[in-house]
Amino acid sequence: MIMTQTRRVLIVGGGAAGMMAAISAARCGCQVDLYEKNEKLGKKLFITGKGRCNVTNACEGVEAFLPHVVSNPRFLYSAFYGFDNQAMMAFLESEGLHLKVERGLRVFPVSDKSSDVIRTLEQAMRKAGVRVHLNAPVKSLIMEEDRVCGLTLASGEAVAGDAVILAAGGLSYPSTGSDGDGYRLAKSAGHSVTSLTPSLVPMVVEEDWCRDLQGLSLRNIGFVLKRGKKKIYEGFGEMMFTHFGITGPVVLTGSTRIAPHLKKGPVSCVIDLKPALSESELDARLLRDFDKYHQRQMRNALGDLLPSSLIPVVLLLAQIDPYLPVHELDRQSRLRLLSVLKGLTMTVTALRGYNEAVITQGGVNVREIRPDTMASRKKTGLYMAGEMLDVDAETGGFNLQIAWSTAWAAGIGAARGI
Repeated sequence: MIMTQTRRVLIVGGGAAGMMAAISAARCGCQVDLYEKNEKLGKKLFITGKGRCNVTNACEGVEAFLPHVVSNPRFLYSAFYGFDNQAMMAFLESEGLHLKVERGLRVFPVSDKSSDVIRTLEQAMRKAGVRVHLNAPVKSLIMEEDRVCGLTLASGEAVAGDAVILAAGGLSYPSTGSDGDGYRLAKSAGHSVTSLTPSLVPMVVEEDWCRDLQGLSLRNIGFVLKRGKKKIYEGFGEMMFTHFGITGPVVLTGSTRIAPHLKKGPVSCVIDLKPALSESELDARLLRDFDKYHQRQMRNALGDLLPSSLIPVVLLLAQIDPYLPVHELDRQSRLRLLSVLKGLTMTVTALRGYNEAVITQGGVNVREIRPDTMASRKKTGLYMAGEMLDVDAETGGFNLQIAWSTAWAAGIGAARGI
């Protein structure tokens, strides 16, 4: 049977999910038209990974991948099996983009340029015959009874299509065009949207001394978030103090777990400055350092253990006079110091806003989406992919892989569903 390109798929959004859905649907023999409100494609993709674009994570298999997914991981089984991280890496390599794997199995282009990832996707779309319409914001869906059959552009033009894929992103980094348009369109088709919050985002801290440490980075620290005695998140890695609180990889990952708890009040953040040492081992280390520097004042005796800017804060919290001679430090004061080193505690009062959030937590309720095809359970001919969905993950390339996998499924689903 000869397949003709009479089936038409319309895609809203020219980010990671939109471009991948376009490629997927076009390779199934459909005529694909992609509508992007910005003047160019992939504006958010351009700034991901600090401009290097962490395209995916190279962990092996679904059982290794899904534990990093925070919201609705089981929803992703079908999409991930249909197009997983290994398939994404193979796709990019086959299109001429060479990749490398770094710490934490994070995958980047060898060039370290996100623009090369965008260029590769654009090239794949051109080869598949995708028609791209820039500066073309979508105003509404065209619906007939229980079916979506086209789009109305902001210009007033009505575009007919056999299927529509919404891949308009969330609310994070609104300067890139992520302003919630996709949620509005989904709601117009009868879908519900769960509570939305910034995620993979820095945290606001109450203590003034945090601001005194602005710019200080700490590596290889233990990081725990808890409310009362309940542990919310535990991680290990790098963080940095800012003028408003804290940021860095371990903080951003912790932010994916904290939002529901912050609604009930502040959350404690506890930092173990020396997680490689037990309390007894750290105490022995302190005694050795104090013996070495017994003629000095306390403010000058911790340089082998801590960054210089952190020493005054640690001594303040341990209630130790910085000018106290080391040889006059009593056991009780040393134990207080030990307690601060193993449990530097701050009070997290809020998360920063969408302008600084890598992703949006929450989205279109996945119970209303078919997990194998990303098809709407509310309207025939409507599909969704990417950050619009109520699925999100930790840092490390996992969120982009969610976009790739759900978009691939949506493109095939739309093509086969027509």
